[in-house]
Amino acid sequence: MIFKEELEKTRLEKERLKKDYEAKVSSMNIELARLKEQIQSQQELIKTTLEYAIRLEENLGSFREEVSNGNNLKNRSFH
Repeated sequence: MIFKEELEKTRLEKERLKKDYEAKVSSMNIELARLKEQIQSQQELIKTTLEYAIRLEENLGSFREEVSNGNNLKNRSFH
């Protein structure tokens, strides 16, 4: 009789531990999914920032050419 009671207590404890473990794993999975979303958002922001910086650099190069060509035209004009 005592053996059966101890066995039942052990079984109940095992079930409780299993539920606790599953709850913790579930919580960790939710947190990991949240972190994954944050990382993806940050990667997208970095990508967008780099694309913008590249466009600015290209525009700056074009602007320098225009300024350089404008100075050459000024020097050749008659006043």
